[in-house]
Amino acid sequence: MRRLYQKSIFLYTKPNLSISISSNPNSPLHLFHTVHKPTKQTNNHVFTERRSGLGLVRLETDPEPSPDDPTHCEFAADVEKIYRILRKFHSRVPKLELALHQSGVVLRSGLTERVLNRCGDAGNLGYRFFVWASQQPNYRPSYDVYKAMIKSLSKMRQFGAVWALLEEMRRENQELITVEMFVVLMRRFASAKMVKKAVEVLDEMPKYGCEADEYAFGCLLDALCKNGSVKEAASLFEDMRVRFRPSIRHFTSLLYGWCRAGKLMEAKHVLVQMREGGFEPDIVVYNNLVGGYAQAGKMADAYELLKEMRRKGCEPNAASYTTVIQALCGQEKMEEAMRVFVEMERSGCEADVVTYTTLIGGFCKWGKIVRSYEILESMVRKGFTPSQMTYLQIMLAHEKKEDLEECMELMGEMRKIGCMPDLGIYNTVIRLACKLGEVKEGVRLWNEMEEAGFSPGLDTFVIMSHGFLGQGCLIEACDYFKEMVGRGLLSGPQYGTLKELMNALLRDEKLEMAKDVWSCIVTKGCELNVYAWTIWIHALFSKGHVKEACSYCLDMMEADVMPQPDTFAKLMRGLKKLYNRQIAAEITEKVRQMAADRKITFKMYKRRGERDLNEKVKERKDGGRKRRARKRQWPSKAKAL
Repeated sequence: MRRLYQKSIFLYTKPNLSISISSNPNSPLHLFHTVHKPTKQTNNHVFTERRSGLGLVRLETDPEPSPDDPTHCEFAADVEKIYRILRKFHSRVPKLELALHQSGVVLRSGLTERVLNRCGDAGNLGYRFFVWASQQPNYRPSYDVYKAMIKSLSKMRQFGAVWALLEEMRRENQELITVEMFVVLMRRFASAKMVKKAVEVLDEMPKYGCEADEYAFGCLLDALCKNGSVKEAASLFEDMRVRFRPSIRHFTSLLYGWCRAGKLMEAKHVLVQMREGGFEPDIVVYNNLVGGYAQAGKMADAYELLKEMRRKGCEPNAASYTTVIQALCGQEKMEEAMRVFVEMERSGCEADVVTYTTLIGGFCKWGKIVRSYEILESMVRKGFTPSQMTYLQIMLAHEKKEDLEECMELMGEMRKIGCMPDLGIYNTVIRLACKLGEVKEGVRLWNEMEEAGFSPGLDTFVIMSHGFLGQGCLIEACDYFKEMVGRGLLSGPQYGTLKELMNALLRDEKLEMAKDVWSCIVTKGCELNVYAWTIWIHALFSKGHVKEACSYCLDMMEADVMPQPDTFAKLMRGLKKLYNRQIAAEITEKVRQMAADRKITFKMYKRRGERDLNEKVKERKDGGRKRRARKRQWPSKAKAL
């Protein structure tokens, strides 16, 4: 395997080599085969073309300028110094401020935004530095700093802090408030499935001196469609037709959303509306439809649409073919995918890095790693530089086979051709190392990653926490988890890690360590919902810490979070066994009051809790009976054979 890859690197500067594969003349692809010269399709939309994970073409805002410009080198040392200080003292504000004052770093234009970028997903680190910088004399945050801070806080779902920051800007720097800042907020609300809040942003804009124009409305529709709220987007579009004149961009967003949701009839209806509105489909619209058909498994319709594109003078581009190839790869039709690839080249449409990466990912997904290396070799021969995503597909295949050595060698080969591993690559290799029990190697890779300038993301922290838990290293697992909390990365999807950590600590009778982890979560200002409280209270209760569970239940209600019915029923049963009527009465009275405030009948709430609890016990008993029955049947089956 390694020799094959090294051969591909050796051939990097050699003449082009085309992939040869026997093509079936009866293939439906020959129906639309026409030779033409490679053309570059241009798009007059405000948005640019890009392929999503579904193989569809979606609309994206214009890419923002990268911080890696020629002036970046003069900031690198100061950025790293500040980042190390933030990592070390972020939970101790006085010491953090003192260390920053004594660092000798001079605040200047361009530094703050680079520090925020270096902090990555760790929004709390960036926020601490932003607050400190804002308090320094002769320093005034720039537009880029404010926008970066709004992005960071929105990603942490600290929406209250975002509105407070906008209020501060309105008082002190109103001229810096732009539509783009509200677009960021809309997109974050949409990604959190908070549709009403996203729409409210549009109504709030005039209060801050920004008119809600067609561009802002288009961004709102786009955000909703990309995040699975296409029904709400379609309804909003109809309601706002009078206020905002429909454009091809609006129709394209809706069409993308319906295709992504697999609703092809609705997508066709949008196409009809588009034509009635005087807009002719362009390459982006056609590619979305091709992707919709392909993902739904309607390959004949996808091929027919490619023929229609040719008839109407809209030549399919690399994205058109790649969407079809990606769908075929997902269906394990790799030979047909290769035929599409060959037809693509014969028709004069040159494949790009994304096309090759899609093919490599398809072969890797179905365990054909040798074939993926052959595609990589052909890609390199043609002068294409593999991207990090290209290598990631092969890494994931090696991860399935638990081949850590191959992954390490592949990282070395990446560096040789100047393609440096990114966060996704490091996460994959660290996860594999932890899975194989090589936690020390995982830590070494973590340190190497940070030295390379990458800030560990949420996935990296979760991987390390699980890795240490798997090896029984509870202290280290707690350290990484608390560091994740301290950087502001804890949210709902990570409650599974919280549950595993708490259960492991209590199973090992580390009650004080578990309390310390919970205290860290509460004191760091994490927004805890009923599920987080339930995980903690149930973990305590299941290990016999009934009084502690009741105490935290009271804290939960003080935070205006109502316990679930089965939690209430569990605690009442536990207190009944302890003959502790006082705490039982206190919890019951508070639950009764909260039920009344929420217009819930307490009697029904109590019955529901008892019923849920009994059903869970019954399920466990029935499951046990079924397993025992299966065990009893096996010997008789063996004798019969």
